[in-house]
Amino acid sequence: MIHKAGFVNIIGNPNVGKSTLMNALVGEKLSIITPKAQTTRHRILGIVNHEEYQIVFSDTPGIIKPAYELQASMMDFVKSALDDADVLIYMVEVGETALKNEAFFTKIINSKIPVILLLNKIDKSTKEEVDKKIVYWREKVPNSFVYVISALERFNVESVFYKIIELLPEAPPFYPKDQLTDKPERFFVNEKIREKILTHYKKEIPYSVEVETESFIEEENIVRIRSIIMVERDTQKGIIIGHKGSAIKRVGAEARKDLERFFQKKVFIELYVKVNKNWRSDKNQLKRFGYNQK
Repeated sequence: MIHKAGFVNIIGNPNVGKSTLMNALVGEKLSIITPKAQTTRHRILGIVNHEEYQIVFSDTPGIIKPAYELQASMMDFVKSALDDADVLIYMVEVGETALKNEAFFTKIINSKIPVILLLNKIDKSTKEEVDKKIVYWREKVPNSFVYVISALERFNVESVFYKIIELLPEAPPFYPKDQLTDKPERFFVNEKIREKILTHYKKEIPYSVEVETESFIEEENIVRIRSIIMVERDTQKGIIIGHKGSAIKRVGAEARKDLERFFQKKVFIELYVKVNKNWRSDKNQLKRFGYNQK
């Protein structure tokens, strides 16, 4: 029996819906989703297994021009996704005309591997607009297979999935057949907490935060978690905690509910806030948090 396997890497500008698509294709909520740009900071793998194929989907940060070291590290994840893809998914919205980084766009249109261009969020556009953009992108990226989708509504996602299977190279599986992702449990704890911070806090606060899980103890009926929320300034610490601890309690309660669904058991979570000045520009700190992995 012929077996297919490959890396299918998803790239695009911020807020284009990459994480929503990844979760739809994998069938699990692996990537956190919020309306804010730069929600995705890491490269996250989601693995779909079948007796005839293994698809390793890769969600990456949105493509930006880096302003500080953390953002430069995020773009390194995108570069690695371009380098090791067997199939590349390039996502755009109806109103877009190009990637924010021209070098990445040049790589895409000169790619030797199959490129699937997805025109997302068509449920928010008219048929006339969508038809015009299909013509535009077919001319702009002539080496691509163009599909219109709504990742949120899962419209046409199944057609894209079957096209991916068709384009996969023949290969043995890269990961054990029961593996869903390459990330450990603590990573998803950190991301669920960060998702709640992105949801409930404004301005610079969510972008100044990193989460580190110091303790993860899984017992038969409960998971006991202790996590630290890192901020860059003392004023940010006060905002995260809130009046009499009300804000951080809300983050903890909402994260706990999501984690109980994720782990399928009770979760007890303790949250603390710590000031870690200028961690976003400190290469050693970034490496500790899983960035700068070159």
